[in-house]
Amino acid sequence: MPMPASSERKGLARRRRQLMQAAGDGAILILPAAPVRVRSRDTHYPYRQDSDFLYLTGCHEPDAVLVLVPGRKHGEALLFCRERDPEREGWDGPRLGTQGAIDVLGLDDAYPIDDIDEILPGLLEGRRQVHYHLGRDAEFDLKLIGWINRVRAQARHGAQPPQEFLALGHLLDEMRLFKTADEIRHLQRAADISVEAHRAAMRAVRPGMQEYALQAELEYVFRRHGAQPAYASIVGGGANACVLHYIDNTAVLRADELVLVDAGAEVGGYAADITRSFPVAGRFNKAQRALHTLVCAAQAAALAQARPGRPYEAGHDAAVTTLVEGLLSLGILQGDARALIASGAHKRYIRHKTGHWLGLDVHDVGEYRIEGASRLLEPGMVFTLEPGLYIPADDASVAPKWRGIGIRIEDDVLITRDGHRVLTSALERSADEVEALMAK
Repeated sequence: MPMPASSERKGLARRRRQLMQAAGDGAILILPAAPVRVRSRDTHYPYRQDSDFLYLTGCHEPDAVLVLVPGRKHGEALLFCRERDPEREGWDGPRLGTQGAIDVLGLDDAYPIDDIDEILPGLLEGRRQVHYHLGRDAEFDLKLIGWINRVRAQARHGAQPPQEFLALGHLLDEMRLFKTADEIRHLQRAADISVEAHRAAMRAVRPGMQEYALQAELEYVFRRHGAQPAYASIVGGGANACVLHYIDNTAVLRADELVLVDAGAEVGGYAADITRSFPVAGRFNKAQRALHTLVCAAQAAALAQARPGRPYEAGHDAAVTTLVEGLLSLGILQGDARALIASGAHKRYIRHKTGHWLGLDVHDVGEYRIEGASRLLEPGMVFTLEPGLYIPADDASVAPKWRGIGIRIEDDVLITRDGHRVLTSALERSADEVEALMAK
């Protein structure tokens, strides 16, 4: 189980202090770890920690609760966690224990999770606001309400229960939007592994191969580097590429088709997210190349907007304009570009936004608009740029050569002080680059 290095522990402590300062001395902040999820009967899904909990603790264990109490003299950052248990650790692996939470994670104090019913009501007493993700975990919601009601029951004896719940995400999401140097290091590592995996897939693909076999080639690279898939890998050949969240990955890849691969590695909890579309037989036909080149041009137009001070949505607008103008020149759309965009007619083939925030979650937290307007890009923001075109196989309004082609090209971008850095820039992108790689 990975544990934070010394520099990361200092960063975790800074995050907790920053969050408590924003909440104020009258607050208490409560974050439970993610619960273990049953897969079937007595087997479980691989454990994945709650992203907010991980962001503030570096802890990958379940059955834990972080409590932040700004201004508390005897320690502001407290963790309730599992105690050491040699018998259970022989089955499930080592545990931090309460002392490990202090020594390894750098928390101020720690208590056994079994004592939370006795201790937490006392921590709630005298606090005005409770910052918490209400509604995310229904079982924990009921526990928290029960603890607050115990404090309320003592109000006649002078106890002061909290007066309001506040959404924890209001403070925490904005913090997580801006990545630190340690976070960027994890993101770059995830990107580097993902680049290698996508290259392996381009080299391995053959006509007659099952989509899941290509998925195995890709995810083998993740595992070989100690990473894991950040999300369910999409491997869609032919018209399957037009299904945006296609994850069956069971069809046979044909020589005359493209295959769309959308997959990224997760390292230290941080995700990469890359998509490439390439020819199963190693060479684009004319129609495939024309659309692929158009999507590349749209991504380049979006990337030109990726710099501090530009609206986040400017990248999407630039990509859509490029795609619509290209579809008009190819005869796939008819009319005026501005009118098509204004009416939404372009969404027939351009079906999603051009990107999303990236970090501990593949679709990471953070507002895209502030007071109704697109927020401006700032250094430390990381997001994807992923323009796509999808022409259904049954679209009789276009020539047969276009039908059933789905193309998406996605890269991960960090905003810097003077522009941007593409974390996934090493991976081949253009049709010529892809064909040259596949020919090796």
